[in-house]
Amino acid sequence: MLPVTSTTIRLFLHVLGATVWVGGQIALAGIVPVVRRVGGVEAARAVARRFQLIAWPAFALLVGTGVWNLSAVKVGDQSSDYLTSLLVKLLLVGVSGICTVAHTFYARRRPALGGALAGVGLLAALGATFLGVLLAG
Repeated sequence: MLPVTSTTIRLFLHVLGATVWVGGQIALAGIVPVVRRVGGVEAARAVARRFQLIAWPAFALLVGTGVWNLSAVKVGDQSSDYLTSLLVKLLLVGVSGICTVAHTFYARRRPALGGALAGVGLLAALGATFLGVLLAG
């Protein structure tokens, strides 16, 4: 069996956080409309609130392991292309978090705006995930 290292653990935790944060949003986008149709608006809100209890710790795990990843790759030694990609990834992570917070605030008061914010947040999370894979390669 291959040895387990701190690098293995760091990358596993980062991928785990991304799986929950990004994959959970994709699953929620498919589940909430059905829950709303079958169980009503309050049931959909209950599902979304329960997801938040899992999603936000996963986002915190992503940020924490992201900082750990940065310390492991010696950012100052990287090319300008790498740094540009990293900057865009970090901006997308920020957009994803901010849009998700804003979605939580607006979803009840202005559902269309809340839905748009959720969509932008998911697209930003997908972009950050893609750039994370690009940076790792």
